[in-house]
Amino acid sequence: MSVWHPPRLLDLAAMGLLRDETSVISILEYLPTELFPPLFILAFYGRHSEALKAMVQAWPFVRLPLGGLMQTPHRGTLQAVLDGIDVLVAQQDRPRRCKLRVLDLRNTSQDFWRMWSGSSYHVHSSSLMAQVAEDRSRTKQPLALLEVFVELHLKESNLDEFLIYLIQWVEQRKGSIHLSCKKLKIITMPTENIKEVLSRVQLDCIQEVQVNSTWHLSTLAVFAPLLGQMSNVQRLLLSHVYLSAFEEQQQQHVFQFTSQFLRLHHLRDLRMESPSFLEGCLDQMLSCLKTPLDNLSITNCRLTDSDLLHLSQCPNISQLKGLDLSGVTLTNFSPELLQVLLEKVAATLQELDLDLCGIMDPQLEAILPALSHCSQLRTFSMCGNLLSMAIMEKLLQHTSGLLSLSQELYPAPRESYSPQGHFHPERLAQLQAGLLKILRDLGRPRTIWISSSPCPYCGENTFYHPEPVVYSYNTPA
Repeated sequence: MSVWHPPRLLDLAAMGLLRDETSVISILEYLPTELFPPLFILAFYGRHSEALKAMVQAWPFVRLPLGGLMQTPHRGTLQAVLDGIDVLVAQQDRPRRCKLRVLDLRNTSQDFWRMWSGSSYHVHSSSLMAQVAEDRSRTKQPLALLEVFVELHLKESNLDEFLIYLIQWVEQRKGSIHLSCKKLKIITMPTENIKEVLSRVQLDCIQEVQVNSTWHLSTLAVFAPLLGQMSNVQRLLLSHVYLSAFEEQQQQHVFQFTSQFLRLHHLRDLRMESPSFLEGCLDQMLSCLKTPLDNLSITNCRLTDSDLLHLSQCPNISQLKGLDLSGVTLTNFSPELLQVLLEKVAATLQELDLDLCGIMDPQLEAILPALSHCSQLRTFSMCGNLLSMAIMEKLLQHTSGLLSLSQELYPAPRESYSPQGHFHPERLAQLQAGLLKILRDLGRPRTIWISSSPCPYCGENTFYHPEPVVYSYNTPA
């Protein structure tokens, strides 16, 4: 049964004001600051266009985080806000109270609305101005009268009505309004449409790029010059970039993409899923990195010995906090290459993912000494590899001194499977008792998770859930 909460006096006062929009407009000059957000919320959801237009012109904060209210964009309310901005921009002298410099259409800042509509603490406009200064500190454009922040999610063949309207509005007000995008996510959209949208955006404001679309290498090469203009990108995620069966000019396309990294001076997080074009070409990308990476993820693709060698020698991976090579088959690699790589990142590495790498006992045994020196390691996953109970005992021994290690995911031992590769849960139950004894003998409270998924034989996910093996000081002998 839900509990009914009566409206607060503040809400009742705001609702009373909105019954007569003319009276709202006439008192904005004298309205207490703390009344603006709750009054704006009621005006926005009640679609009081004239009140919204007037409130924008008297907004007493640096930011108007409109996106936090726009779960479903409504053109009428947006147009009322933009009409208010038009009046504001046209004025030579701004109204005394108005501090508005940023219209934020991203789906963020719900905390702003919560704190002003019910919380007891206060936000000073000076702190919000500091945020704006930080947002623009890396861009080369002159400070506009107003910034419009958006997150671009390009996921259809045609742009949605809301985005078209906004782009056209900004385009007609060049010089006074800048459209800034911090996060760009591309799912499905023709490259010509992508280029059309991005031609209207200040590209050096973009800090995160996600491409979750199946692209051929030639498509990535077309997108590459745009990426190079996003000089403040900190996080780049690419998924499923394939080589066509008859990909022409492959080397040229690889160069067109990798050479753009020379312009990304703030890149810290690089994640690439299924980048088949990198096989034998990883050195081209690594040699173009301009700054040390915090996180590197190259997954579900084939690499050569030369690729892994260049990776271990790259100076800009020596400070990695996260390394993900899941789905990169390492079975036939020289174990020393992975050992050298782990030694290089041992001082900083916090997360290591080697799922489905085809690692077997000899490869794992070779890297155990280096692994034991990863003193900052917090998360380690090796699911989907075929490892014996004997090597898992050595693994647990070598990692027992890693006191920061709190999340460990390991494959079901090889003895859990039949020679034909069929998983037997009852065998795993017996082996888990042996793993618990190993943990008890090591003497440190610890939880490890044992999973038969993904299957080390076929790579498919199974319906068996991971099982914890927990040792604490209270665990019975």
